[in-house]
Amino acid sequence: MSSAPLTATPAPLLPAKPKSPPPQQHPVLSHLPHCTSLRGLAQLHGAAVKAGLAAHPALVTRLLTLCTGPAAGPAHLAYARQVFDRVPHPADAVWYNTLLRGYARSSSSASAAARVFVRMLEEGVAPDTYTFVSLLKACAAARAGEEGRQAHALAVKLGAAGHDYVRPTLINMYAECGDARAARASCLGGRTGLRRLVQRDDRRGRQEQPAREALVLFREMQAKGLKPTSVTVISVLSACALLGALELGRWVHDYVRKIGLGSLVKVSTALIDMYAKCGSLEDAVAVFQGMESRDRQAWSVMIVAYANHGYGREAISLFEEMKKQGMKPDDITFLGVLYACSHSGLVSEGLRYFDDMKDHGIVPGIKHYGCVTDLLARSGQLERAYKFIDELAINPTPILWRTLLSACGGHGDVELGKRVFERILELDDSHGGDYVIFSNLCANTGYWEEMNRGDGRHPKSQEARKMVDEVIDQLKLVGYVPDTSHVFHVEMDEEEKAISLKYHSEKLAIAFGLLNTAPGATLRVVKNLRVCPDCHSMAKLVSMVFNRRIILRDLNRFHHFEKGICSCGDYW
Repeated sequence: MSSAPLTATPAPLLPAKPKSPPPQQHPVLSHLPHCTSLRGLAQLHGAAVKAGLAAHPALVTRLLTLCTGPAAGPAHLAYARQVFDRVPHPADAVWYNTLLRGYARSSSSASAAARVFVRMLEEGVAPDTYTFVSLLKACAAARAGEEGRQAHALAVKLGAAGHDYVRPTLINMYAECGDARAARASCLGGRTGLRRLVQRDDRRGRQEQPAREALVLFREMQAKGLKPTSVTVISVLSACALLGALELGRWVHDYVRKIGLGSLVKVSTALIDMYAKCGSLEDAVAVFQGMESRDRQAWSVMIVAYANHGYGREAISLFEEMKKQGMKPDDITFLGVLYACSHSGLVSEGLRYFDDMKDHGIVPGIKHYGCVTDLLARSGQLERAYKFIDELAINPTPILWRTLLSACGGHGDVELGKRVFERILELDDSHGGDYVIFSNLCANTGYWEEMNRGDGRHPKSQEARKMVDEVIDQLKLVGYVPDTSHVFHVEMDEEEKAISLKYHSEKLAIAFGLLNTAPGATLRVVKNLRVCPDCHSMAKLVSMVFNRRIILRDLNRFHHFEKGICSCGDYW
């Protein structure tokens, strides 16, 4: 982004001059606060200009304030700039700060904000801390790192960079612009900045390492005796959700109750999301039911939670209740409902809800199309799913075709799989997983097998393998037979195929849990691939024979195993 360089010679950083008492108010001015439309505002402005009040301080202040508020749009901001530019020598820092604050709420106005700031320096008006806060926020909104660095340099020169209001804004600006090193450097020595970096570390990337770092920083806040804001707590809960850190999430829940944040809707919503993603649907439901008031996001998160855990009927029931309460669903709400229908085999319901999106004025996105594709494909309606993708008004992405290709593999439809594979290659021939799925489907180039046999360096690795052997021996007594139908190595006999399945990661994890938890304790397993049919069958039997509840989170969803039954109804 090109912008005016911040090179004007700045005036010394001084407190803003006290305002002189306003002169007697003109009748035209009294109507300004009641004006709600830009057209009406322009008419009043015209009347004021005719009355010789074009540069009247009260007029300029009110116009700028009304045109840069939270509800103001781009047209209002442009009008505010026109008003400001026609003032011969604006000398009130409040005017500059008001206009900069308006640009800070925009997403593409860093250049304009920089020009306002340069004029401020040229006019000899001393910037204050509010000036830098708004300027840096404008740079952050526009991801304008270069302008932000120039503003930072001037803030340092004028002694404003270390202010409690400026420092967290600096950290946020660098984080938004992708400069984590500068964000951390700005954080050092700043109490408020520590809160901001906790928030940003978890928002950026959504990867495990930043989430772990966010939790470390949160502990540092605790050690320093800093009370977190609700935004910080929400970010920490998000990190817990990403890492599956249920016990830490429960501790944070207790903590927010103690500091009086537990009743906030956004915090409760984050708790629901955390509990659901950590596998404790019961806790998520308890938080939801205990909320005194709920916004649309809270309803949507709970619906998605039910969907991810395979409770399709409950998700639909909650969706209907949401509408009865007068809450309008959005695209995320519908995504949760469609996902619930897809993973529960509720085909007609899912198609009906997809059509209902139009009635709510919601344009389907690629994820909604993906849910419908999955909905049809899982139920065996592969040709119908193919037609659905082929006739979309938008160009289908490789992801949609991959969804169908995976379903072809699950249903053994080689002919349709070939057609789908060709469509994928037309769009993207560089994704190795496509060749893997297709080769598995055709069973003629070998089997891409999960080779994750556990970490042999773990001190209890061999003990876990031995436990797997013992568990399988006991399960065979109640009818367990290895499911080798998805092992396609043509050179393997049945015994070799069974051995290749024996130490899959989920089997090792379950065995490890049996070894290291009290009898009857719930076992929680998280993996980054779809659970295979053999491991799924094994988990059902373990839950029955060993009287354990097992909650397994795979790539797609949660599986709740209890008394020999899985919540998915063997439909995944």
